[in-house]
Amino acid sequence: MNIGILGGTNLATNLGNKFIARGMNVAFGVREGFSTRKVEWRILKMHNHNVLNYAEVISNSDVVIICCENEFLPVVCKYIKEYSSPDMLIVDSTNGVNDESVVCNTTLIRQETGHQHVFKAFNNLGLDYPKSDPLELIKETYFCGDDTKDKLVVKKLIELIGFKAIDAGTIKNAPLLEAVYHLSKEISTAKAGDCHFRLMSV
Repeated sequence: MNIGILGGTNLATNLGNKFIARGMNVAFGVREGFSTRKVEWRILKMHNHNVLNYAEVISNSDVVIICCENEFLPVVCKYIKEYSSPDMLIVDSTNGVNDESVVCNTTLIRQETGHQHVFKAFNNLGLDYPKSDPLELIKETYFCGDDTKDKLVVKKLIELIGFKAIDAGTIKNAPLLEAVYHLSKEISTAKAGDCHFRLMSV
């Protein structure tokens, strides 16, 4: 299975390195003009891991994980619409703005690409992960989507890199997952420290 990670963020390199450590084929897709001078990107290139443009990565991936900043999401959607295959799985790991008048990023991706196999996962980590979790206390991530067979694939990918996969239902719940993230950020701001939610069964 070929995994493409789109975005030049900390989350992108972290998830990518976790999959590489588990023996997966990973390519990183970055925007035109992106600088790979940061240490983590230089290390990836030094070890001959593919750091390519969006189109090349999307064209050759079975699963694409979107980890880009919001300002680049429209460009990513454009390339997905043009270069993705109908069977490709798209995992949205981003969070939209905290504004009720704006659709969540997962909804935007579905609308702009017309793609049917879109899932939400890893968004509780945030694009700055693992800086937001220096003690590595986050051991779970929520995911949602509609296709039962493909959801199992997403679940296995989450578990492969060491996270507990918590099924949050169908894709209509994607805005709720973004809301959970925004709430954690609001609490973190009030407490002047990073706060995260943990699901407990009683």
